[in-house]
Amino acid sequence: MVTITPAGGSSPVVRVHRAALIEDAVHEMVERRLRVRGWKPYITAYTGYGAPGWARVMARVLLARPGTVSRRREKVRGWRSFTTTPVSSALVRIELGDTVTEARTDRSGYLDVKVKGDLDPGWGCARLSTEGTVPIEAPIRVIDPAVKFGVVSDIDDTVMVTTLPRPLLAAWNTFVLDEHARAAVPGMAVLYERLANANPGSPVVYLSTGAWNVAPTLTRFLSRHLYPAGPILLTDWGPTPDRWFRSGQEHKRKSLRRLAEEFPDVRWLLIGDDGQHDQEIYSEFAREHPENVAAVAIRRLSPTQAVLAGAIPGPSETAEVVPSGGKTWFSAPDGAGLWSLLRDTHLVPKSQKSH
Repeated sequence: MVTITPAGGSSPVVRVHRAALIEDAVHEMVERRLRVRGWKPYITAYTGYGAPGWARVMARVLLARPGTVSRRREKVRGWRSFTTTPVSSALVRIELGDTVTEARTDRSGYLDVKVKGDLDPGWGCARLSTEGTVPIEAPIRVIDPAVKFGVVSDIDDTVMVTTLPRPLLAAWNTFVLDEHARAAVPGMAVLYERLANANPGSPVVYLSTGAWNVAPTLTRFLSRHLYPAGPILLTDWGPTPDRWFRSGQEHKRKSLRRLAEEFPDVRWLLIGDDGQHDQEIYSEFAREHPENVAAVAIRRLSPTQAVLAGAIPGPSETAEVVPSGGKTWFSAPDGAGLWSLLRDTHLVPKSQKSH
């Protein structure tokens, strides 16, 4: 059995941001009081990914009143997903194939570890358990070493209409709006399905600046609108050890670099929109890792959508205004438009071009 300690456990002591200290103190006080009242830990598992021999396992340990765990996993209104109590330093047992690993959650109750274990390409699972809990399964997308193509997709205003950058609208969409009221971007689910059919075994990874708190909501949304299943890479919400809030842009940059490191032979089709910073982030990644980028596809917002998304439409709204790192850029207002451009490229085999 392998034991993994929290990252940085043996590093020199560093100065922690006051906001993080306050948050930790509040979590500790609330957790202590809830445990006295009989609340118990439970695990929320997120979809991970890996390859034969290893997997990235992601989850979070929270507290719940006895008998309410199953209800917490059902549909909830946005704001309820943020009213949770994390369990820091919880010891989690991870079973991946015949390998057992133990790891501890971070200060916000999150578990994000790379563990060893044999899984066949396709879909597998890791079994997770902690004190007094019944083991649950965390889905793992196992990428075949023979696969050379994959899709990395933004979520906000790329597959789901959110107008995220506008603070008031973002707060409404995140904390108030019922998940069934969220709208899908026309044609994008069909585009992803066609790309997946044209490239069997290719993974779809969803990359967003959103908080892990809404991962269950996003997973249900993607499933309900028939998007291909895949890992969703989100970020923590709230103070960090060195700043008030995490940088969403840096989260995307680090995630892309990690994918390039873990899958050096995979060339990714990067899909985003022109309402936030996807163009700049994708262009930067294409310049740094040209061997890991197949092309870039940008969903072009309408002038009204761009204003709602916080962008200022200029005289040229196409992705080509951004240096591409030598990669081909495609731009269209919806999934159908992007497919009409992509189907005539090397990304789609001849047998699929007429579909």
